[in-house]
Amino acid sequence: MTRHQWRGIRALIEQDIMDGVLEPGAKLPTEPEMAALYGAGRHTVRRAVAELAKDGLLSVEQGRGTFVLARPMIDYAIGRRTRLRRNLDPKGIAVSGETLGHDRIMAAGHVARALRLAEGAPVIATHRRSMADGVPVNIGTIFHDAARFPDFPERRQIMGSTTAVYRSYGITDYLRGETSIHARPARGDEPRQLHQHPDMPVLVVRAVDTLPDGAPIAHSKVIWSAARVTFKISPDEDDL
Repeated sequence: MTRHQWRGIRALIEQDIMDGVLEPGAKLPTEPEMAALYGAGRHTVRRAVAELAKDGLLSVEQGRGTFVLARPMIDYAIGRRTRLRRNLDPKGIAVSGETLGHDRIMAAGHVARALRLAEGAPVIATHRRSMADGVPVNIGTIFHDAARFPDFPERRQIMGSTTAVYRSYGITDYLRGETSIHARPARGDEPRQLHQHPDMPVLVVRAVDTLPDGAPIAHSKVIWSAARVTFKISPDEDDL
């Protein structure tokens, strides 16, 4: 047994995943079974599995086992008309999502400034998780002026898309006013919600959507799995 034997085991498991021997969703043998299979100690196997989980190839689920994780790598274009479905549908990636809850709260300073409201004005905070081919890719919160969009979460649940909801309020077009992106370690419940290893980082995207005249209609904070998205900043084709 060598000091870095775990690297060889890691490479063998990764190769089986890349070759399709281990398909997405497949359950790996138990730790003792893998130790016997590779002729290694359980600590060595555990290290190899942990490193693959950090890279987003495996999901270690307490009480259930270790599974091969599907990894849709998304090329996500951020332009004047940034839309999740518009980014993923042409690539054949199935988009779905779920509402995790919503709250009526008083706007904190940064939310109020983004929406051009008085600090403490009522806003609706809608919490959602988005999936690509059934795998979580982001979780986030979108804030709206409660006076203008009082039942946004309910309409979003029924209509299935933010664009459709805006149309129901008489808004036929909206633009991305500004976007900021930064990386940080995952916090709290984020790894569980994104099905990723706690040591894998996330990308935090803050954005403001506006009407064509520049008036803000939404402020969002979305946490993306850093292993599943590559952002590309470019103008939309219809703006060239």
